[in-house]
Amino acid sequence: MMRSDTIKKGDARAPHRSLLRACGIDEKDFGKPFIAIVSSHVDIIPGHVHLSDVAQYVKKCVIEAGGVPFVFNTIGVCDGIAMGHDGMKYSLASREIIADSVETMIKAHQFDAMICIPNCDKVTPGMLMAAVRCNIPAIFTSGGPMEAGRDANGKPLDLISVFSKAAAKLNGKLSEAELLDTERRSCPTCGSCSGMFTANSMNCLCEAIGIALPGNGTILATSQNRKMMYKKAAKRIVELARSETCTALPRDIITHASIDNAMILDLAMGGSTNTVLHLLAVANEAGLDYSMKRFNELSEKTPNICKVSPSCDYHIEDVHNSGGIYTILGEIRRGRPGLLNEKVPTVSGKKFGKVIDEYDLRSPKVLSEAKKMYAVTPGGQRTAKGISVKQTVTDPAALKLSFDPADCIRPCEKAYSQTGGLAILYGNLAPNGSVVKTAGVLPNMLKHTGPAVIFNSEPEAYQGITSGRVRAGDVVVVRFEGPKGGPGMQEMLGPTTAIKGVKLDDSVALITDGRFSGGTAGACIGHVSPEAASGGPIGLLRDGDIIEIDIPARTLNVKLPAGELQSRTIPPHESTIRTGYLAKYKTLATSADTGGVLKF
Repeated sequence: MMRSDTIKKGDARAPHRSLLRACGIDEKDFGKPFIAIVSSHVDIIPGHVHLSDVAQYVKKCVIEAGGVPFVFNTIGVCDGIAMGHDGMKYSLASREIIADSVETMIKAHQFDAMICIPNCDKVTPGMLMAAVRCNIPAIFTSGGPMEAGRDANGKPLDLISVFSKAAAKLNGKLSEAELLDTERRSCPTCGSCSGMFTANSMNCLCEAIGIALPGNGTILATSQNRKMMYKKAAKRIVELARSETCTALPRDIITHASIDNAMILDLAMGGSTNTVLHLLAVANEAGLDYSMKRFNELSEKTPNICKVSPSCDYHIEDVHNSGGIYTILGEIRRGRPGLLNEKVPTVSGKKFGKVIDEYDLRSPKVLSEAKKMYAVTPGGQRTAKGISVKQTVTDPAALKLSFDPADCIRPCEKAYSQTGGLAILYGNLAPNGSVVKTAGVLPNMLKHTGPAVIFNSEPEAYQGITSGRVRAGDVVVVRFEGPKGGPGMQEMLGPTTAIKGVKLDDSVALITDGRFSGGTAGACIGHVSPEAASGGPIGLLRDGDIIEIDIPARTLNVKLPAGELQSRTIPPHESTIRTGYLAKYKTLATSADTGGVLKF
């Protein structure tokens, strides 16, 4: 029996069938599995603008595979467009709406299985949370990454290039013509922004978790090669929906071991700090006891073997041409035998280790299909249309790249560092932890001591940095921006790129109870927990307090006489938001160390 039989079998369901017939369903379809195609198409996000076409292609593939497809859409927030104003308060909060809306559609209509087509930031984790809740067969097939832009000299550009140069222009260090040129060149195609920012980090992590097929995180949005992955996903999801003993349900796949695998990948490639927030939230939905401390345990064993923008000039397209996610995992397996759990199941039906064998470009068992997949290069055409560029490579071995793939994805013995690209810091300022992307920190900033310059909002911090209030050696503190305090836990991409834009990234650190874009680099420590609005010590700081950051030692402290911190009170800070969704959200939101989930 299929789940969908609940709405289509028996005399009592004649009204249901009548309504389904009005949607175009006929007699031959009632015996087939009903497959939800969960799209996140919206016209105002470059990562999603092409997903209507993708959903229609996947729909066609599901029909060919013997299923009955139904498309529905979720909302989405573009963090780049929402950045720097009150719209950013809705970004993290949208994750819960996405999870709730997908759960509602799946359970209300008794779908047998779903193909999720996310792309950006909160959409992927929101859909993962819903998949775990509903626990029906699910495959994630993202819309794919954007191609990198190029300046007049061929140097790669991306969204972070524009943010940095905008700050430089405000500071008088760049001309209007230079800023406009960068603005026009940096985001040339549809797709999730081209660096290892949150969207691409999460789509790559879906491969390591095992709920997405190879190529999900790295095949470019513009490439027609994504069609091969969509077709495979459609065929597989119909197989899973028909199976009476399916052992590839989300709760079979998303386990403590597979989240470990995903975190090892994240540490190896220096992914976004937001992945910590989202993996904790997904683990919470799965009922797993998974804490921030686990990230440090894995970081001690995992070398950082791949850096991607904003940590260097490599982009997702370069990672793809170097062998993609499974080549990163393959190098970890060769350099750190036993670290990955290779026996966990994946949605493909194969064990994780077998998938690494077949899609690690440097493996002797690599499939010829995988070689061809990794040989597809950017189309170099400005377009908002996905899966549109036809690229044919007859001999992958003859592919000529402008960089060394062995440098883009390094063997463990040549790692950037022998510990992972993310770290959790604890101390009297972060009793429950805080997060830093070590892969993006300059060596001289791994240890930093300086006076606090305090801001009580993200816009205030951006204004203070660009106007010259922050000096070399300072520690910028941005507080009351946690999930409850913001409300919504705004990203600090504006302030962090402003620090870079005014040339202080080699001498100024930033700490916040808010979070960062995956595009953030530098000595930037986020997710400080508990947050100020929940009584956390970050709310007790005063201008001039000396902050000590020691990333190698994993500590974050303020230097004060014994008892001084406890004798202080947090200054009044009342949010002006008292109605609407954010008012509901802030009453339920928890601090970042729990994933920023809602407790009720």
